[in-house]
Amino acid sequence: MTKTKGLSSWSGRQRKRRAKAARKAAFFCSKTTVSANFNLKHLLGIRELSVDQITHLLDTAETFRDVSKREIKKVPALRGRTVINLFFEPSTRTRTSFEIAAKRLSADAINISVSTSSVSKGETLLDTARNLEAMAPDCIVIRHSSAGAPQHLARASSAAIVNAGDGSHEHPTQALLDALTIREHKGRIAGLKVAIIGDVLHSRVARSNIYLLSKLGASVSVAGPGTLVPPEFAALIEQGVRVERKIEDALVDADVVMILRVQRERQTDAFVPSMREYAVHYGLQLRHLNLAAPDAIAMHPGPMNRGIEISSEIADGGRSLILEQVTNGVAVRMAVLYLLAGAGKNENGIKRQNGKNGAKERKERSRK
Repeated sequence: MTKTKGLSSWSGRQRKRRAKAARKAAFFCSKTTVSANFNLKHLLGIRELSVDQITHLLDTAETFRDVSKREIKKVPALRGRTVINLFFEPSTRTRTSFEIAAKRLSADAINISVSTSSVSKGETLLDTARNLEAMAPDCIVIRHSSAGAPQHLARASSAAIVNAGDGSHEHPTQALLDALTIREHKGRIAGLKVAIIGDVLHSRVARSNIYLLSKLGASVSVAGPGTLVPPEFAALIEQGVRVERKIEDALVDADVVMILRVQRERQTDAFVPSMREYAVHYGLQLRHLNLAAPDAIAMHPGPMNRGIEISSEIADGGRSLILEQVTNGVAVRMAVLYLLAGAGKNENGIKRQNGKNGAKERKERSRK
């Protein structure tokens, strides 16, 4: 009798635990649902995304933004999943926010830097990808100095690949977090006038933002030194982008002002006489910002060089959203990881397998 009672009590507790877990899952799914139309295996760039996909990413990020405001900043969306951060370039904000995003989704986050990887011993990117693939990760976040490296990795791996910046090509999650920040403060993106100032030629942030903002209906103007914003840039990147020779012309009535970092590490020639001269002619000062709309907002992807690209008066002022961009970066990267690694589908739209069947499937793929 005692044994039967003990078993009954144990099964009752099990039922309660299952019911509690079901309620949690139902609550979470009601807050964030994976759209059947979000058919995306990798996030390699903004240019390939549709307006619906961009909007769905932003809407999902808004939901995850609330998670970071809770006392316990964690949801079980990616429990049991593995996210690898593979960074071949220095990073503070992007790498940290991807790691925080993965952990807040209850995923296992692994960080690999080039200085501690086998790449320093001569291993190729393809061999690195194959070795990581053998460990069955669900998502690999990669930053690389060469444009196209994420695409190369995507062809060699069955895991979801997220581009965290490849050379001067694209930085999709930065553009998404910028769009989320703009939408939060302006209520819309369509119809806004956006001015992008600085080293446009070497900026992956500029390219991704131009693609995204143009798709969502904003009017984009770019300005900077002639050597860093060549006249043919607009025709090569996106139709409808205006190239201005003076930053004052780009700033007139602008709703959003984006300042870009001078990327000296990517410059192979002397594109400007000196940083001092750049600061005098192209650094954003308060007198420049006064040319923009009265409610204009100032943004910078970071890291910023105070006194060169932007004055401290603006960076620390009430119109600056630089720190809000960092906050929204976590939410956007949570949304990206959830939709790519948590949607439960592989590249053929088939439900991911766990256990023996999943191991068999991964083994067959590795052979191919």
